[in-house]
Amino acid sequence: MGSQISPLETGLKLSVVIPTLNEAAVLGETLAALQACRDRIEIIVVDGGSLDDTLLVARGLADRIITNEPGRARQMNAGASLATGKTLLFLHADTLLPKDFHQLIGNALSQTGSLWGRFDIQFSPSTPTLNLIAWMINKRSRLTRICTGDQAIFVRSSIFRDFGRFTEIPLMEDIELTSRLRYLTPPACIETRAVTSSRRWIEKGTLRTVMLMWRLRLLYWLGVPAERLANLYYPNRR
Repeated sequence: MGSQISPLETGLKLSVVIPTLNEAAVLGETLAALQACRDRIEIIVVDGGSLDDTLLVARGLADRIITNEPGRARQMNAGASLATGKTLLFLHADTLLPKDFHQLIGNALSQTGSLWGRFDIQFSPSTPTLNLIAWMINKRSRLTRICTGDQAIFVRSSIFRDFGRFTEIPLMEDIELTSRLRYLTPPACIETRAVTSSRRWIEKGTLRTVMLMWRLRLLYWLGVPAERLANLYYPNRR
């Protein structure tokens, strides 16, 4: 299948889709880091009903700002449906990409023949424990060919639209999508690291979060519905 689709050329437009919900504190830095290549990318912010200044922060720093029913998968699908780029990049609001991310993606897809991929990650602020966790995440992703949203997943637009988009579940939508994509081609794994916030790891406790994520993954592979997993991950969710 991959041989039938020409690889991404570095000059083609990339659409960056950013789902948000009360991300005013971090979104500005993320969007500011994208402005240097604004002429080569399209930035789409999809808000799920923020009660803070997220929309105000995004104003002037994105090409399109829309609101949508909350839920990361629903928001990313909504953004992708409006995107005009040959490739889609799904970026968390608290993740910073390398300065040359556009060229890195183009080169990675062209050189590997892959239809999708992701970045290695590092956490900020970090600790020796978080450095080890990031290393494990990157290593596991290479071995399993499954990726998480923190790794800034990118995929050819035609493949995303024809192959089923994100399944609109409240958790694990990234795992579910990449579990399907890996049967088309292996991911293009970019070693240059995206920097993602460790705020949730620190707030919940690093080791406690590791154990929770392992538990959620195990339950997911055992077939526990995503709604039940979301209740475990967001215990105060209504």
